[in-house]
Amino acid sequence: MNEVAIVKEGWLHKRGEYIKTWRPRYFLLKTDGTFIGYKERPQDVDQLETPLNNFSVAQCQLMKTERPKPNTFIIRCLQWTTVIERTFHVDTPEEREEWTKAIQAVADSLKKQEEEMMDFRSGSPSDNSGAEEMEVSIIKPKHKVTMNEFEYLKLLGKGTFGKVILVKEKATGRYYAMKILKKEVIVAKDEVAHTLTENRVLQNSRHPFLTALKYSFQTHDRLCFVMEYANGGELFFHLSRERVFSEDRARFYGAEIVSALDYLHSEKNVVYRDLKLENLMLDKDGHIKITDFGLCKEGIKDGATMKTFCGTPEYLAPEVLEDNDYGRAVDWWGLGVVMYEMMCGRLPFYNQDHEKLFELILSEEIKFPRTLSPEAKSLLSGLLKKDPKESLYHHLSHRLHQRLTQDILMKNLQHR
Repeated sequence: MNEVAIVKEGWLHKRGEYIKTWRPRYFLLKTDGTFIGYKERPQDVDQLETPLNNFSVAQCQLMKTERPKPNTFIIRCLQWTTVIERTFHVDTPEEREEWTKAIQAVADSLKKQEEEMMDFRSGSPSDNSGAEEMEVSIIKPKHKVTMNEFEYLKLLGKGTFGKVILVKEKATGRYYAMKILKKEVIVAKDEVAHTLTENRVLQNSRHPFLTALKYSFQTHDRLCFVMEYANGGELFFHLSRERVFSEDRARFYGAEIVSALDYLHSEKNVVYRDLKLENLMLDKDGHIKITDFGLCKEGIKDGATMKTFCGTPEYLAPEVLEDNDYGRAVDWWGLGVVMYEMMCGRLPFYNQDHEKLFELILSEEIKFPRTLSPEAKSLLSGLLKKDPKESLYHHLSHRLHQRLTQDILMKNLQHR
């Protein structure tokens, strides 16, 4: 294998994807297609730190433009499994020409290498390679489960990738929610990685406030997740009907969410990254069930960080918006947002224009209703700190678990 070498390096101005400001980044372009950016010029190229920006120029498309600034160029490329566009500008047309030529040369070289490798493969690659990846990755139950083992009672929800149906297992009479996903749509929408992540997290997690996975199996064109049915309904529905919850009720739910997040963080090294009202259900006894694990990030130990911009706009933490590395604290920011919604009946920051929304999240001071108690204001202020280093999240378990009701304390929290 050829040694990876640096083809070109230097300063570029990169435009923020969501906050449209220009930021200087020192980029390295390598022969393997890696295109990585740093805040400062690396001192030792043989011992590089983790970059702020990490793209691949393999199969990329390049476009030159004079807007929004002169000497701008746009790269349409891959970041993990997702196709993205990133915008850069330099000071002169000559610099832009040098960068675009170098990037195109690396992309062409990689394409040629791929074509040469194809000559050595027996047969041609399948059109549904993503589906094949799912075939080998889905963990099968001890006995072969099929769709014929369930009665299909009613549609619970429908989305881009498939649907969720209330089913009854014929052998036991137990009710479950079956999520049925179309393989071809998952592949077409670049959702293979998220789907496999959700399956792994569900398979490996057992906690009373996380939705449990009973089975996962597949047909030739579908993936099926048979999950615990939380028949208490969506927390969003209950809050919409009642407008606000009492502070005690909000703390009750908050404590259960803390318990679940602490389990994911401490025992599973998983960051959830998508905490919002729509992902919170209630079981028949009124206890929290967190659902939808597609945006989870695995392998994140205490102090480790991530870079990927993901989540729901209204719930994004400031450090995510600023293109900074971020850690587990993003989940506690999300908790702050949902607890604010429960106690105040609205989001802490909102604007229909996402760019204006992000500016509010980054710079606007949080405002509280006059009816909120000093204790509640203190709790929410601690969770919604702009700087994650100042967040209350280090002390969350102790602070919130003090307010657990006797019902929670007596609830059987043994693994099911």
